[in-house]
Amino acid sequence: ERQAEEAEREAREEEERQAEEEAEREAMEEEERQAEEESSRSASQEQALSQAQSYLDYTAFSKSGLIEQLEYEGFSTEDATYAVENITVDWEEQAVSQAQDYLEYTAFSESGLIEQLEYDGFSSSEAAHGVANVSVEWQEQAVLQAEDYLEYSSFSRQGLIDQLTFEGFSTEHATYAAGQVGL
Repeated sequence: ERQAEEAEREAREEEERQAEEEAEREAMEEEERQAEEESSRSASQEQALSQAQSYLDYTAFSKSGLIEQLEYEGFSTEDATYAVENITVDWEEQAVSQAQDYLEYTAFSESGLIEQLEYDGFSSSEAAHGVANVSVEWQEQAVLQAEDYLEYSSFSRQGLIDQLTFEGFSTEHATYAAGQVGL
C-alpha cells in the first residue's frame, strides 16, 4: 500500500513538473511572439498605439469611437484599427466611465443613457454593463431632467410627465419629478 501511495505521489509530481515546463514554454513563446510583433510594427502603427493609449489615459472611448478619434487626428483607418485592436483595454469598463462622465453634466433616464452609449459606439451589452455599474438614482435624474426642461420651456403637469416618459423615465419617476418641480 505504501509503495502504491509513493508511486502515485511521484506520478503527481511528474505531472506538475511537466505542466510547469509547458507553462514556461508557452510564456516564452508568447514573449517571442510579442517581440516579433513589436519589431514588425510600422512607425505609424507605433504612433497610433501611443496616441490611443494616451487618449484612454484621460477619457473613455468605445472601440469604434477611439478608431474615429485616431482617424480625426490623421491616422489611416488601418493604423487606427491596428492600434485599437492591439492595446489592452476593458471596453465594458470604458462604458462605465463614459456613463459616469455623462451623468456628471446632464440628466439621463436609464434607457436614454444606454442609447447614448450605443450611439457612441458601445455594443448593446457594453452599454448595458456601463449603465448597470454606475451609481445613480434614476428618480433624481428625472427631477434634474424636469428642472432642465422647465428652464427653457413651459409644461403642464401632464405634458412634463409625458415628456419625461418619452425620454425613458418610468411613469412613477416622471410623476415624482413633476411633483418635485412644483407641478
